[in-house]
Amino acid sequence: MGFLIKLAGKELKDIEIYLKIAVENIIEGKVIAFPTDSVYGIGGDPQNIEVINRIYDIKFRDRSKGLLLLLSDYEEANKIAEFNDTTRKLANHYWPGQLTLILKRRKPCIILPEVSAFQDTIGIRVPENQIILSILKLLKSEGYFGGIIGTSANYSGEPPSISGKEVTKKILSPIDLIIDSGKSKSKLPTTIVDCTSKKIKFLRLGEISNEEILEFVSK
Repeated sequence: MGFLIKLAGKELKDIEIYLKIAVENIIEGKVIAFPTDSVYGIGGDPQNIEVINRIYDIKFRDRSKGLLLLLSDYEEANKIAEFNDTTRKLANHYWPGQLTLILKRRKPCIILPEVSAFQDTIGIRVPENQIILSILKLLKSEGYFGGIIGTSANYSGEPPSISGKEVTKKILSPIDLIIDSGKSKSKLPTTIVDCTSKKIKFLRLGEISNEEILEFVSK
């Protein structure tokens, strides 16, 4: 097990030192576990091939399946993905939040192709959880890309972890830093929407319903 930081019940203003430690770990090419809007995730620098390979290995994940990215804001998202009027509208309305968008990668792209399994698409989201969002914003403010790989903290095909403690029990491979803020508020995953063609395709339904999204884009 890596270094465990327990932040349950603490205010954001009281944990700045721990957020900086997390940022330092990401910059140094380490893998961290963290809370998200739903379940716990693991991630690291999407521009570091060793980090990408290590995350695939930790999860026993099929390398033909890409990894999602968590980003600090729309500005960082626009650096790596192509937006149109509809996807820009979705991002502005649902970010930070529970919606993951699958979009076309920009060419050239600053994110290594291994992240998205050499496909010309990329999955991205701006999370609402204040701990991971603060880490992403801190990365950006220090001059780095404000985004990390953000995949669920579990072996592929197994149930996700809903606490830092559960991460330590479920994943036996060493993770450098585990941020534990207690149990997840929601066990529902994020909704994933493929926006790479004219018609929106729902790949996974979660906190946000397909009816809500379709109604919103039709306005």
